[in-house]
Formats: sequence, C-alpha cells, structure tokens
Amino acid sequence: MKFKVNDFVLVLDENLSGHIKSIAGNTISIETIDGFLLDFEAEELVKDTSKSDFSTGVFSHKSLSSVLDEKEKPGRRKSVRVKPKERFEPTMEVDLHINQLVKSSRGMSNHDMLTTQLDTARYKLDWAISKRIQKIVFIHGVGEGVLKMELEYLFGRYNNVKYYDANYQKYGLGATEVYIYQNVSVN
Repeated sequence: MKFKVNDFVLVLDENLSGHIKSIAGNTISIETIDGFLLDFEAEELVKDTSKSDFSTGVFSHKSLSSVLDEKEKPGRRKSVRVKPKERFEPTMEVDLHINQLVKSSRGMSNHDMLTTQLDTARYKLDWAISKRIQKIVFIHGVGEGVLKMELEYLFGRYNNVKYYDANYQKYGLGATEVYIYQNVSVN
C-alpha cells in the first residue's frame, strides 16, 4: 500500500490511529490523535480513507472543549466516604508509660509511678467526659498487670463508662479502650 505524508492511518493489532508525519524507507512515523509521535513498519499500518483530519477523531476540538466546560462547571459536592473501620477508631489515645508522663523516673518509687499514672488517667478521663469525647484508649503496657487492674478499678467507679481490651492488632495486650456514654441522666 502506498502511503504519503498527512494520510490518516490505523495501526493493525492496536487501538491507535493518526496522521503520517514522515516516511523513511519502510519506517513510517505517525502522530496519534493524542499528539504522540510513534514509528511503525509499513506492514503494520492501514490507510483510512474515511478520516481526513483530526477533527473527525474521537476527541474533536468541539467535543474536547465541551468536555472541559462540563468538568469546570460547579456540580454536586462529593461527600468523603469514611470506611466503617475508620469510623469506629478511638478518637483519643493516652500513653500511661511513665517515661511519657515525667522527664525522669529516677528516684521515684513504684507507688509514686503508679499514682502519677492513675492521676493522669483520671484527669484525662474527666477531661474527655467534659469535652464529650466518646472513646479513649489508655495504653498501659503489659508488665505485671498492676496498672491495668488499678485502671479497671478506676473505670468501675464511673457509671457512664464501659471498658474493654483495645484492638489487639493495633495495641497488642497492653491497652484498654474506654467508651463514654454521652446521654446519661444524672439524678
């Protein structure tokens, strides 16, 4: 088949088409509708006599401008979809490891450390209740379980909370999640 510059051609075995830009022996360079220059062998191309210029292609100038106009129009706002797993993530984390609470635990007895940790937990829980935060995770670590037992005793004194082990995949065994009921009537 005889080709000449500016002929509109289709590429065999691929979904490509375009105008011939140059011919060098058996290698023909075409410019696709998208503006890319690609080289093909003459046997890979077929002349398309029904198409004479780019304006009759899939994206003519008229259709391209109408697509751009449509995209620029203000439309419905898309709401951000929150995955169910993220929706139920705790909103507040409190790390009760002693090195997170004080600059140095040097010179502190075990009782002093435990008291500091419990006072912090009580303060954070009261603050969360006042700010209407629904979930808190207290990270206490595994250890011997003394802090965890003391925290459970502390949480048991509140009538508007329930507590349970936090997400094992995220925290392991060393965390307790507290759920605060928001609509508790006080007598």
